[in-house]
Amino acid sequence: EVQLVESGGGLVQAGGSLRLSCAASGFTFPFTEYGIAWFRQAPGKEREGISCIISSLGTTHYADSVKGRFTMSRDNAKNTVYLQMSSLKPEDTAVYYCNVRADWGTDYWGQGTQVTVSS
Repeated sequence: EVQLVESGGGLVQAGGSLRLSCAASGFTFPFTEYGIAWFRQAPGKEREGISCIISSLGTTHYADSVKGRFTMSRDNAKNTVYLQMSSLKPEDTAVYYCNVRADWGTDYWGQGTQVTVSS
C-alpha cells in the first residue's frame, strides 16, 4: 500500500522556523514519479500548491506566497522529502500535505501535518 506520512508540524511564533518531512513507502517497482509537491490548506481556504519538484527536469518551483522563505529538498536514499520553512507568518497557518504524482497522472496524498504560527 502506498503511504505518505508527514511530520514536523507544530506551534511556532511568527518569524520562527520549522522543518517538515514526508516519508514515502509502498511504491512498487517500476514506479516513476512525475513530481513531488507540498500543498497546504488553511481554514476556509482552498488547498494551495506551494512547492514542487519536477523529477524529469530536476527543477524546483515555489508559489509566490512562500518564495524566498521555504526550501524544498529530497533525500532519495531515505525516500523522504523535506520542506524547510523560515520567517514564518501567521498566514502560513495551515495543514500541510505531501503529494506524489506518478508519471501516469495518479496523485498520492499524505494525511497532513498542522502548522500554527502565532503573532
